[in-house]
Amino acid sequence: MLLFGHLGVTLGIFFGLGIFIPRLRTIIDPRYLAIGAILPDLIDKPIGEIIFASTFSSGRIIGHTLLFSLLLFMIGLYIYQRNRDIRGLSLTAGSFLHLFEDQMWFDPQTFLWPLFGWSFPRESRDYIGLEHLLDMFEASFHLDFLQSHVIEILGLAIGFVLAYYLSKKLIGNEEL
Repeated sequence: MLLFGHLGVTLGIFFGLGIFIPRLRTIIDPRYLAIGAILPDLIDKPIGEIIFASTFSSGRIIGHTLLFSLLLFMIGLYIYQRNRDIRGLSLTAGSFLHLFEDQMWFDPQTFLWPLFGWSFPRESRDYIGLEHLLDMFEASFHLDFLQSHVIEILGLAIGFVLAYYLSKKLIGNEEL
């Protein structure tokens, strides 16, 4: 998944659960949930596919590990216990959902890193950082690329629906 897939699906799950568990909407900060939803990619894509592309050759490294989410959880729990601030735990929830959306359990060497060794699996693509970005940009205009990114389109649609809902809610509150 890419940006809109992770944002839309994570926020869709959150707001969907919020219908059945209304208290969830008061204890989770959706802004930090959204940041957490893309945090593993914000860390791993630049490092593994651009800066150290020849070393890692992968956009799924440290941020896509269970260890990373557990460390975020421990930091978030500490912040919550100290300041009663839920933002760290909201960030953790988004990051953890990212791992499930990427189905990281199918890649146990990365998901359970460092249990199976210190190295990360390399992807078979032969690219150099900036070339990869330019190739992805060019490919994004082809129909076969769009068909393979249905989740991105779904995530974008969910984002628009949520934005519309929230704008109506904010405008409604301003009139009161």
